[in-house]
Amino acid sequence: MDKLDETAIATFRGMPWILLLKFSNRPPLEPNTSKFVTVSNPEYIVFTDSELEQVRRSYFEQKRLGTEQNVTMSNELFCRLIRNTMTNMISIARATEDFRYPNQHEVNAMARRLVEYYPMIKDKSPNNPWEHVAKKLRKRLSNVRSPRKAKVPPSKKPRQEVSSDVSTTDYDGDSGASTIILEQSPVRPRGSPEVLTPRTSTPVENQESSDEESCSADIMDSQKIQAGHYKTLQEQYKSKKPNKAAVTHLLNLEFQSRRAFITSDVLKEQDRAASILEAYPCFRELDRVLDELQRVIQPTNSHYISEMQSRWRTFYSKVQFYAIMKKAMKPPKTLNGVEHVTAVFRALPLLFPSSTMPPKKLGSSSEALFHVLATSEDPNGFIQQRPLSSPVLLVSEDNCMIAIGKTPVTTFSMERLNEGLLYLMAYYYALHMTYPKCISTVLSVLQTEVLHDSIHDQDLTPQYKKSIGEWKSFSE
Repeated sequence: MDKLDETAIATFRGMPWILLLKFSNRPPLEPNTSKFVTVSNPEYIVFTDSELEQVRRSYFEQKRLGTEQNVTMSNELFCRLIRNTMTNMISIARATEDFRYPNQHEVNAMARRLVEYYPMIKDKSPNNPWEHVAKKLRKRLSNVRSPRKAKVPPSKKPRQEVSSDVSTTDYDGDSGASTIILEQSPVRPRGSPEVLTPRTSTPVENQESSDEESCSADIMDSQKIQAGHYKTLQEQYKSKKPNKAAVTHLLNLEFQSRRAFITSDVLKEQDRAASILEAYPCFRELDRVLDELQRVIQPTNSHYISEMQSRWRTFYSKVQFYAIMKKAMKPPKTLNGVEHVTAVFRALPLLFPSSTMPPKKLGSSSEALFHVLATSEDPNGFIQQRPLSSPVLLVSEDNCMIAIGKTPVTTFSMERLNEGLLYLMAYYYALHMTYPKCISTVLSVLQTEVLHDSIHDQDLTPQYKKSIGEWKSFSE
């Protein structure tokens, strides 16, 4: 066996993993075929687990010997493959548009990809070897009826991360199933990012359907898989050095159940941060919370964070002159330094004011965003007396800290202070927290102008409309 084949087999043994596949006229996928290509969304998921991968591996091992015809997939495994693949397709279709189902083109494309990935299931007919798979998928789809819209707080659709290759590590996180991301061209043009309702429920089966029992099994299987991912994630953080690629992969797989937990009414606002950080200590790391921000807002844009940081730099440079023009800030003696950054941060609530005054104990509205600690001031004592439970940026002589409610969360260096408000926004999203009314306008402006996330109609307050109108007249 040559070196490339050995590498390929080693890659197979590193399950679970995520593969990006493109609809094309390439020959059927083999273990040494390139796994990564860049295409557009939506992304559809081909279900796979350890048993399915064992059959697939056996097929390609036998193919090298010329005896691949002896390898077949059992009817039980084939039904599982069809059932879970269609369940995933419906969930993803509903994540792009309420009550939307995969269309015929998407079903046919999925059937072709299934046959390419699992060659042993192709039909003997040379013309349409995938047609019988497409029929099974369509039959499965026909048994599903539209679910009712979930009455839950607004959230966004999950992110599919592709940048980390866990197959090249010693990570062994096979907790029941893994996924392969299947992409194709979009069905409809995408506009600006929009707030979507979480798609955490499983499609409801018709009562007359012969597949009703199997649907219930799908729900239980999905819950068990998600629980398995969470358990594996916790095991990673029990080690001294968690595998970064494995953690990213598990956070992607477990996104749906995690958002259902975070956005539930079970968590009270004042206890939300402590409860979530106890369950997910990974969110004490800035890189992890920024990744979660991307999963929530633009899950298919792998460059979202760098683009957001670029928009922030542009906004930051313009808002300085805007603040001077509005006399909310004096002309700076220098364009660098902590004093200049804090002067800009202090001016923001004045430039984009809210109609609600801050609590008297807080003082100015900017104190809801950040606080500069005095030399002798104890940061823990400050956050214990703070009247708000929202995220806040604390600036000391040596470093910066983010605290939420009474909980210190993370620290970072002074060199990153100018991006401190981005980190605050990331925690608002990751922990599903409500904006304090006294700074709701400035945070809404950051949400639309920097994060490029739309806001609800009820949040389009007169203060926001006035502030954003004046800002656009200046900046554009």
